[in-house]
Amino acid sequence: MNCLIIDDEFAARAIVEQLCKKEGSLTVIDQFSNAIQAIKYLNQNEVDLMFLDIHMPDFTGFDLIQTLKNPPKIILTTSDAKFAIDAFEYECIVDYLVKPISEQRFQKAVDKAKKFTIKKQGQEKEVASTNGEAKEEESQLYINIDRRLIKIEISSIYLVEAKGDYILIKTDTKNYTVHSTLKKIEEKLPKDLFLKVHRSYIINLKRIIDIEDNSVLIAKDVVPVSRSNRSELMKRLNLL
Repeated sequence: MNCLIIDDEFAARAIVEQLCKKEGSLTVIDQFSNAIQAIKYLNQNEVDLMFLDIHMPDFTGFDLIQTLKNPPKIILTTSDAKFAIDAFEYECIVDYLVKPISEQRFQKAVDKAKKFTIKKQGQEKEVASTNGEAKEEESQLYINIDRRLIKIEISSIYLVEAKGDYILIKTDTKNYTVHSTLKKIEEKLPKDLFLKVHRSYIINLKRIIDIEDNSVLIAKDVVPVSRSNRSELMKRLNLL
């Protein structure tokens, strides 16, 4: 696999490069000391795997990931274990290595990346047989609560509300407070079913009970609709 190493510390890059050479199946095609240089490279080139440090000046590893439309598989390398939970929010992150990185732990992360690549290639060859499974996965959402991954049926979500650094997800059976942003969950929800009607609210269009002036009634919640989103809401409704 072709890979990149992105870390602002020279010694850290050298250690990962040495581990890649020992592993045998990895080819380091380039290294970068900051995220901006890496973004320029990734916009013009494709790689299989990226070893990415989180803490870098000006632009963090997470900032870099969010700028990429089609990020490669990523193994995070960091001296801070507290960001492991945040890593769960990104599908492209294969594993999370805490410095100092042992050879055994490094190999385990690379093995995960290899399996993921093989699985992806297999899915491309067998689209027809996996189509049903894909649809099932798209109907579900996993959220991280107290280091536990909880599955939610997307159709049961009727309202999502932004609350500072958290979001409140309201479902038919239970409400969940998750450390995330409205933008991130909006990307996960089907656009034909959900609509952001206000900077702080996303609603399930099929669960609207009533609309009056600049607000909608969802279950027992009265949700404000901003002027900029009202026209889009009207377009999406089946008006008589």
